[in-house]
Amino acid sequence: MSRIDAKSKTVLQTVAVVLFMGGMAWASVPFYNWFCRVTGFGGTTGVAEAGSDTILDRKITIRFDASKDRDMPWEFKPVVREMTLRIGETGLAFFEAYNPTDRVIAGQASYNVVPYDAGGYFNKIQCFCFTEQVLQPGERAQMPVTFYVDPDIVNDIDAKYINHITLSYTFHEIELPESEARAQSSELGQ
Repeated sequence: MSRIDAKSKTVLQTVAVVLFMGGMAWASVPFYNWFCRVTGFGGTTGVAEAGSDTILDRKITIRFDASKDRDMPWEFKPVVREMTLRIGETGLAFFEAYNPTDRVIAGQASYNVVPYDAGGYFNKIQCFCFTEQVLQPGERAQMPVTFYVDPDIVNDIDAKYINHITLSYTFHEIELPESEARAQSSELGQ
């Protein structure tokens, strides 16, 4: 009888380990996203309600990079490739997207900042990447991003020597929002 109890105990422990590991795998993505947002790890930027109250004399150059997922048919590029601002000064940059197709396309931009140590100090006040973008056939749009580099960057042992930051966006095609899909269906007479 003890041999059956030992097998049952082993099976229960194995099932418990599998369930625990599955739960940890399920929780790892939201936890990692939260960790990146809080710390700026992996080039994740901060979000701010307003610009900085402090503007330093030291300048920093922000470079802009644009790419798209290989299946995304849009054309996408920064309007200006780089700008130099004082640390804490609010910057405004534009990216341009163009839909050369004959269909409505929705897109969502993912982003990161390099070097990664700067991610926690790069703050977006307003950004096209916060929402989905929808372009009609042949439509061209300029999309703004308002940002600043937090003056606390000069106190960070790893980030204080950074003179250049690259803000990169990658556009991915997403499903049309329901309102756009309905409008397109009614135009087609469906």
